[in-house]
Formats: sequence, structure tokens, C-alpha cells
Amino acid sequence: MNRTFTTRIARLTAAALAGLALGPIGQASAAPVIDRSFPAPTPNAAPDPFYTPPAPLPAGEPGDIIRARPSKAGPPTARSLANAWQVMYLSTDALQRRNVVTGTVLVPKGKDPATTPVVAFNGGTSGPAFKCTISRFINSGAFYEQAMINRLLQAGYAVSVTDYEGYRQNPNTSYMVGKAMGPAVLDGVRAATRLPEAGLSPSAKVVIHGFSQGGGASMWAGQLQPTYAPEINLQGVSGGGVPANLASVAIGLNGKPGFGFMLYALIGLDNAYSDELQLGTYLNAAGTSTLAAMEAGDCTIELLLDYDGKQASDYMSPLPFGQLPWLLRIAENTLGSTKINVPVYQYHAPNDPIVEYDQARQLRDKYCGLGMSVTWKEFDTGHVTTVGRGNTDALAFIADRFSGKPATSNCGQ
Repeated sequence: MNRTFTTRIARLTAAALAGLALGPIGQASAAPVIDRSFPAPTPNAAPDPFYTPPAPLPAGEPGDIIRARPSKAGPPTARSLANAWQVMYLSTDALQRRNVVTGTVLVPKGKDPATTPVVAFNGGTSGPAFKCTISRFINSGAFYEQAMINRLLQAGYAVSVTDYEGYRQNPNTSYMVGKAMGPAVLDGVRAATRLPEAGLSPSAKVVIHGFSQGGGASMWAGQLQPTYAPEINLQGVSGGGVPANLASVAIGLNGKPGFGFMLYALIGLDNAYSDELQLGTYLNAAGTSTLAAMEAGDCTIELLLDYDGKQASDYMSPLPFGQLPWLLRIAENTLGSTKINVPVYQYHAPNDPIVEYDQARQLRDKYCGLGMSVTWKEFDTGHVTTVGRGNTDALAFIADRFSGKPATSNCGQ
């Protein structure tokens, strides 16, 4: 099955990318009035109406802010470094329909925001449940990648952190769907520079960074930026542990410790393309109850621990990712067909047990083949440990981009 699946993906990629392209979304010109009436967030409070999208959506363009409120920048150390706000902003989904996304904007204290560069920091897998929303984790001081945010703030950068699409009381997240993650990242940057309280410049230099899901989101944002958000002053893109090819990653997770991520990715794809994919028609009774429970209560730890060694056949039949509608959408959400116009830093662990190494190396080769400036580095670590190990070199790459230092590509090596 694995060989057939991979072959079909290869054959269908070009057709999917050409045949499923959609025209640009119509955009209204009038920006919405920012609603600042919501009270400051209480850690772990639910329900929280701040996250409920207004109906109908207001007029406005992608990146326009619908509502905003002050929040905590993280634990006490982070609060001493920055002021922070939670925001809800207009964006677009995988089908280029108007939607809303939430996130956090952090601005370092003691800096002139008008001259402060911006890092779009994209979190790794958080989980499908509402309680897993990254902005809620940041506010409560429980975000597992807070250390990197702190280092970015200490370096004098403002930080935009998207929650990605679908985090609300009844979540509908589009996990690992690049055509949704990319706009969420880029519109998060727009929202950060359009938040009056932040004082950031619309022409601020921007670098995009993330690991794992965040690495994939970063590369997608980089690929989409020239056409989706050409006004963003993008200087570089950094991504580690990048899941570039969802098919290859899924094959490596079936029956393995990271199976929970694979199951969540099926939910994400189905949420993004529900009319076509109809995941529910493939589920058995165990699958129906398990996926409902996953969306109701699971975050990263549960995905890692509760589904260790499980297989897709435990929950569904036939396997959806071998069916044509799934193959087409997976192909459309495979990285590497479009050039990123700024320097890229990509890193990975050859022994990564969660995000397959070979598909990441293949992405690097595709990018080099497109004539991009790519700096590639390998770490002798696992997936989780590379989150921390990769931060120092990523920070150096970011600093070089903001300082205007020429990038050094190692594509020929």
C-alpha cells in the first residue's frame, strides 16, 4: 500500500496543483472598527466569547483586526519583556473563503515600535481542542515554546503568533493544511502592524520562523507571500522539522508513537475540505467516538501518549488517504513547487521519529532546484529535542536577515 500511495501522490501532484487552483478572494475595502469591549482573558476560562467569530463577518481585508484585548506575554519573565494583546483578524481559508483567525501580538518594552522588526513565530502542534489554543497557552504561561518567544523579545523583535484557523469553543482546526496555515501567518503579520496599540510600522522588516507544524506553516507563508501579501517586507524564512509531504509523513507514523499527529492531520484536512473528503463516512464506531473525544479534549501530550502504536485501521475502513479526493488535496498541500524569494534556513534531524527526514531533505533539494538561497543544517537529535537545539542557529539567521548580512547558501553541498 505504501508504494502505491506514494506513486499515486507523485502522479497526481502536478494535476492537483494546476487543476485545483482558485482565483483570488474578493476583498472589501472598509476596515472594521476594532472591538475592544472584551475583558482581559482569564487563564483556562471556558467558554471565552472572544474566540467566537462574529456572524456575519464584517467588511474588511485580510489582516484587518476585528477585536483586540490586552493579554499576558507569558510567565513573569515574559511579562517583564513585552506588552501583549490577543487579536482576532480577518484571513482566508484553504478554499480562499473569508474567515477569521486569532493570535497574539507581543512588542518588546523599551524599544521604539516604529523601528522594531517583526518575527512571525509559528507554533508547533498544539492540539485540536479549544483549550490548546496557543494564545490561551501564552496568556496562562503554559506555552511549550515560550523560551523562543522570550529570546526573540530579548533580541528586540516584535512577535506575531498565529493560533491558526479554527480555535473556538467548538473547534474546527485545519491542522497541517498549508493553504490555510500560510494565510493565517501572513495575515497575523498584517494584524500586528495594524494594531494601533502596538505602534508597529507597516513597512517593518519581517522574518518568519517555526518548527514542526510551525516549520511547515513558515514555508507555506514564504511560498504564498509574493502573491498573497506582497506588501510585507519579508527578509527571510526559517523552519525546522518541516512536514513538507503529508503523505510521506503519514506513512511513517502509522502504528508508531506519533500516530496521534497523523490522526489529527486527517481531522485537519477534513475540516478544511469537508464537502469533498467526508472523513465521517470512513470511520467505524471507535473512530467516531475517538475523533470526537480528540477534538473535545486532546492537546500535544495526549496526542503523543494516548495513541502510541495505534493504526488507522483501528478507526476507519477503507483508509481515506488512499482515495482520490484525499490524494488530490494532500498533493495540493505539498511544499516545494513554488519559489520563496528570500533566503531560507531549513534544519532537520536525520533520526527524527515524528517528521520523516527524507521528505524534508527532498524539500531542500526542490528549493535548491528552484534557484533559491537555502541554508540546510542537520542536528543529531530527535524531533522534540531539536525544538530547543535549533533555536540558537535560527536566531542567528534571523539577526543576519534584519542586519542585511548576505545569506550563504549551501545548496551545492
